[in-house]
Amino acid sequence: MSEKIVLILVDGMRPDGMMECGHAFPAEFLKKSSYTLKAQTVIPSVTLPCHVSLFHSVDPDRHGTMTNTYAQQVRPIKGMFDQFDKHGKKCAFFYTWEELRDLSRPDHLHTAVCVNQHKQEGTDRKITDIALQYIEKERPDFTFVYLGETDERGGHSHGWMSPEYMECLRTAWDCIERIYNELPEGYTMIVTADHGGHARTHGTTMPEDMTTPMIFNGPRFEAGKELFDVSIKDVAVTAAKLLEVPAADEWEGKAHC
Repeated sequence: MSEKIVLILVDGMRPDGMMECGHAFPAEFLKKSSYTLKAQTVIPSVTLPCHVSLFHSVDPDRHGTMTNTYAQQVRPIKGMFDQFDKHGKKCAFFYTWEELRDLSRPDHLHTAVCVNQHKQEGTDRKITDIALQYIEKERPDFTFVYLGETDERGGHSHGWMSPEYMECLRTAWDCIERIYNELPEGYTMIVTADHGGHARTHGTTMPEDMTTPMIFNGPRFEAGKELFDVSIKDVAVTAAKLLEVPAADEWEGKAHC
């Protein structure tokens, strides 16, 4: 029987930051989940290329987006929203950074809401409120929730691992814990990041930039199991298997369920 999925991405979340930020829930969540703290993102380790790779399960040199400006694909590859909608799954998208809007081609989403973090504060909590209200009412099959304050208001403004960055991580984990506690039955949660960071930047091949957490929580995942050889490109294939939807032919990742 297929699962329903909530995929939560915390922009710029380093695994060591996650574990050292002072929030109790990350350690508790790992004990209940299959996980790795050593997942690898793609090169360049930049937000939009990483997201396009996550959704399309290929490296940036295949999808063509190499910066935070989306590039039209010469040979289009189906993304998760496109593939899941094609097979009758209800998809929803909640985000706080407008550049992500191109993750879905037109007419593949049941709903999409952007609360722009460049225009207001407190967007992680606001988008979490909106997403949970929608999930409770509509029970979508696949929901993507993007939490962006850790990257913009934490890392870039004050530095990765700074007190301000750690405070943003605590806020993100407040949101993740709330989603975990309030989700209806029948949902699997996937929690990950697009990249890490160092100083006040990212985009290099440094381990601090390339290494992310990836956590799978649901009935098909063994509690407390550490995973190995995990890539950001694996998310799409794993989600497809949970939804009992075929992976797109072009996808390069592997399933972890």
